[in-house]
Amino acid sequence: MEKFMLLFQAPYQGTQASPQQMEETMGKWFAWINKLAQAGKYDSGEALLPTGKVLKGGHKNVTDGPFTEGKEIIGGYFIVNAKDYDEAVSLCEDYPDYATGGSVIVRQVQKIDMPA
Repeated sequence: MEKFMLLFQAPYQGTQASPQQMEETMGKWFAWINKLAQAGKYDSGEALLPTGKVLKGGHKNVTDGPFTEGKEIIGGYFIVNAKDYDEAVSLCEDYPDYATGGSVIVRQVQKIDMPA
């Protein structure tokens, strides 16, 4: 089994959802997480706040977020277990934010043997 990182990208909207919309969205997310966990595919994950910093050129240029120069922000990530890219991609079929313009970046985690 290999590890893959799923990076969740969505259009930055800058406005808050209503409590009802937030509850509905979170219900979809929890259902998806539970489905992945019950299948033994979910390893870990976190949501990210929409603010942050971008460092370029060896810390010479620091930009505050949200990142208005980009139309989408990374809203969170999961680490999942899959045998290959095809399986990792298939785990994203139920991604809750496709309907609102979201996308998933799938990247395989590189194994690095650390010296003892």
